[in-house]
Amino acid sequence: MPTPGKSSPRPDPRQPGAAYNRGMQSFIFSTLPRLAPPLLLLAALQGCAPSGTDAKTGERAFRQCASCHQVGLNARGGFGPQLNRLFGRRAGSAPDFAYSDAMKASGIVWNERSLAAFLHDPAKRVPGTKMRFWGIGDDNEIKALAAYLRTFQDVR
Repeated sequence: MPTPGKSSPRPDPRQPGAAYNRGMQSFIFSTLPRLAPPLLLLAALQGCAPSGTDAKTGERAFRQCASCHQVGLNARGGFGPQLNRLFGRRAGSAPDFAYSDAMKASGIVWNERSLAAFLHDPAKRVPGTKMRFWGIGDDNEIKALAAYLRTFQDVR
């Protein structure tokens, strides 16, 4: 048993596994410096990678929309209109939401193109809209949101 305040004795190199431990330490300490830069670069680039355009990515992106909008079986209008069956619907036409006159008069029929234009800059696309949102600049994020909203196209 080691004496308090003194360093513990070095392992006996004749003990079973000692050669393995020395070999493993040598491998780790010789390999780690070569692996560190590429691993750090990979970690840094993860934040720069373009987002996916699939519904799963869109579900994550929808979190910012969920504070005002609902989708799914029990979705209803609240602070914003529910977004079930959005594509093909005229803007300002969901019966359970009080739209601005500007949105009702916009003439928009929602599809991927009109949704993308609106989400890029809602106030520019429909001046006078009630939607207080600065917009989304990432086209892939908008495509992902559209893919996610498509999964609610048949929900009544």
